Amino acid sequence: MAKWEGLDRRKFPRIKYPCLVVIHNNEDDKDVLLTHTENIGIGGVCVIFKKNIKVFCPVDLEVDLMDFGEHIKCQGRVVWNVQRKMSEQKKPLFYDIGIEFQDIKDEDQARIEEIVCRLEDKEKEAA
Repeated sequence: MAKWEGLDRRKFPRIKYPCLVVIHNNEDDKDVLLTHTENIGIGGVCVIFKKNIKVFCPVDLEVDLMDFGEHIKCQGRVVWNVQRKMSEQKKPLFYDIGIEFQDIKDEDQARIEEIVCRLEDKEKEAA
């Protein structure tokens, strides 16, 4: 699978980890979107959508880490979006949307960090 060769401006590592995410788009009070993650890190999440969300748009997030803990609820801000190429067979015409966490609780950030570190260690062991 080809890797996107664009600029990687992430401050924190991210891992592929399936989570369910509910996003309430603050530009349109009626727009609630259920999706899943492409990857997640302590600074934010990449989600997959069928529609575009404008860069810098504020959103309310609810993230289910599927670790039997409470859902993480925080604000976020869309920091990038990329439309997938029409030639991709698995997810044509979808958008990868990068959302930065804002106002996330320290204990929620620690839960994400624990998952990221654990999975990074497993990847290193497998290599």
